[in-house]
Amino acid sequence: MPAAEHVRLGRKRTLPPCPNPLFLQWLSELRDQAAEKGQKTQYVYQKAISSLKKYPLPLQNAREAKILQNFGDGICKILDEKLQRHYRENGPDAPIHSLPSGVTVAPSRRSNNNLAQPTKQPSRKEREGGRRKREYVPQKRSGGYAVLLTLYRESQVPGGKGFMFKLELQAEAQHLSDKSFSVPDLGSKYTAWSSVSTLIQKDLVLKTHNPARYSLTELGLALAERLEDGEREQEEDRRRDVREEEEGSWPGVDLTAEEDERKKRTEPIAGPDPAAYVAQRGSEVPGVHSSEKPQAAETKTRPAGGCLYPGSYDIVLCVDFIETTGGSTACKQELVKELQRNGVTFDVRKLNVGDFLWVAKERVAPVSGQLRAPPSRELVLDYIIERKRMDDLCGSIIDGRFREQKFRLKRCGLQKPIYLVEECGSAAAHLSLPETTLQQAIVNTQVVDGFFVKRVQDVKESVAYLTVMTRYLSKLYQNRTLVCRSRELEGDGQNEEECGGREREDPSCSLISFAEFNQGAVKNKCQTVREVFARQLMQISGLSGDKAVAILEHYSTLHSLLKAYEQCPSDTEREKLLSSIRYGKLKR
Repeated sequence: MPAAEHVRLGRKRTLPPCPNPLFLQWLSELRDQAAEKGQKTQYVYQKAISSLKKYPLPLQNAREAKILQNFGDGICKILDEKLQRHYRENGPDAPIHSLPSGVTVAPSRRSNNNLAQPTKQPSRKEREGGRRKREYVPQKRSGGYAVLLTLYRESQVPGGKGFMFKLELQAEAQHLSDKSFSVPDLGSKYTAWSSVSTLIQKDLVLKTHNPARYSLTELGLALAERLEDGEREQEEDRRRDVREEEEGSWPGVDLTAEEDERKKRTEPIAGPDPAAYVAQRGSEVPGVHSSEKPQAAETKTRPAGGCLYPGSYDIVLCVDFIETTGGSTACKQELVKELQRNGVTFDVRKLNVGDFLWVAKERVAPVSGQLRAPPSRELVLDYIIERKRMDDLCGSIIDGRFREQKFRLKRCGLQKPIYLVEECGSAAAHLSLPETTLQQAIVNTQVVDGFFVKRVQDVKESVAYLTVMTRYLSKLYQNRTLVCRSRELEGDGQNEEECGGREREDPSCSLISFAEFNQGAVKNKCQTVREVFARQLMQISGLSGDKAVAILEHYSTLHSLLKAYEQCPSDTEREKLLSSIRYGKLKR
């Protein structure tokens, strides 16, 4: 019996040879030359070779190859030049679809042919011997650079906690960065804080806990130490250059006295609180004669102890960055353009409560030998504005933001909150709530909540009102001495009496610093049990902020209120437990 023939279950079909071997040879030579020089164009040539191998038709010239993938004008031009040289050397009738005798195509380093052997993986030594991955180093004065330096300096403080929270990290790192940590640039949504995610991804910064705590990893500590050394060396070089420049420019002048005087002016004076400082330096206030007039004038330009004297500060309008970005961009850009057209000094920044407010910003002069002027102090005036369009008012009433915003404005520490309402005209008829409901909410805001309500028609009228208010406040505070106070100190009502209506020659106003105001107005900050209980009470229909405050004065926690209910002997007394509590200014 004859042996059974071997049955093939499958076979590999060989690919047909490339119909354009001459072009293939030239591309292989170009690829090898680029690889010897270490140029990245070798990968471009390799992709073109793979595309040419898959093309089954012969090409008459290089221009026809432009229909193939990875063939651009540059490669086609090179192949055309080689083709013309080939015709000049071998005659115009020289074949181009076959290679000359004795010439073979260079083997491909990366073949896409199914018959090609799998490439050998390079060893670890070969990988390490090649180009290493570039180490990530943040650019100088960028957000990542400032965060690394700030966390490093915090870690070097003896007895430090070893980590920083977001707000204190942003405040400490701001002077090391050219970009703002809270407000994005115009036309961009990124701030200097956006680089923190890159630092976490690169395993340089560690983020733990809630609220978030930021600290350096071992890699981040080593990199930050190098950055700090470089910063220290540049500072020493800069001081040396300034010293040499001063000595070379003024060889016959003694600069020791001026240097000591400048140090006395710029060094902060630690010690008394603002009230004690005002009492101690009362003789230097304008209008009072002193035997040392030059020294008094010098002290007024850079006062210590948290005081700003008349003429040493400017009134600046602060605009929340939400009012300039996102949403209706054209309308929000119109607000900025109108403010610029009216000549209003304003600053776009992140406000945790309100849309507009005014600060008294200290005037600081640049110090010789320093790149930037020292940071100026900012005190918040007692006026804050919440801007509402009718459609925004409708949405905030529906989702509950309206009551919550009014409650936060009352608790922000400023005495004169203002609601700026923009009418929508006929558009109010197409809102989710009837117009009568919106009008009633506006009246309640003015009558019940005690807010001043200003109605305008459009953005231009809003800007006109902001312009008038800015000029009014500039005139109101131009002859006033401003003292920095803390929100936790008592006597907030005294500010209204001293700064309100009495026109004296040099009245004194106590105001909150902008940093303390903005940090205290954070919406999602850590809250006490009393604050959480107040928010829970305000979720009950008909229970306003004034009523919640009145209840908290008697029962500061939910546990104390429930305990009082349990001690009531009957249901009737439980129902009347809170009926005797008076609330509001009228104590109803």
